[in-house]
Amino acid sequence: MPTGSHDIQIHMKHATNIYLVRHGQATAPWDRADDPGLSELGRQQADDTARQLLERVQPGIRLVSSPLQRARETARPLAEALDAQVAIAAPFREIPTPVERGDRQTWLNGIARQRWSEQEPMVCDWRSTLLARLRQVREPTVVFTHFMVLNAIVSELTDDDRVVCFLPDNASVTTVRWANGDLRLVELGRQFRTPVN
Repeated sequence: MPTGSHDIQIHMKHATNIYLVRHGQATAPWDRADDPGLSELGRQQADDTARQLLERVQPGIRLVSSPLQRARETARPLAEALDAQVAIAAPFREIPTPVERGDRQTWLNGIARQRWSEQEPMVCDWRSTLLARLRQVREPTVVFTHFMVLNAIVSELTDDDRVVCFLPDNASVTTVRWANGDLRLVELGRQFRTPVN
């Protein structure tokens, strides 16, 4: 599995990059709040990621976000710098859970050791909808999203059935690319053992 920018080298004409940004640190974990915004550190992470992306993207690039506040707030600095609107796309929101809020982390810890092929229909439907929406993105785009979304995408593109196949850090950028009609993983974002929040 790729671990960095030098592990996969794809140089193709007419390639389309899609930058997948995990949101910055939230004010509360997802088992304590339904839709928290960014913490002070999260806002700084969003600013830092915006500066990094400004060195890689062109004016006119599309910006898309999960509807959740922590993702939308992570998108804001880049949107302001580019004077661009952020489109909201529900399929890029975090994985749905079949349990009450206080039990979410326990539930996630359980499925994190499993495979996608073992998941219940609700989770499989969420993943299928997410992947279908991603495949509709055919122009350079930055998508602001979540930990499990990134894992669902990377596992699909690397043919890895593990539910958690890498650990994207807050405000890290994972790059995928359309080239010759195929969507491929180009570069994994920075990894660290941060909680899903």
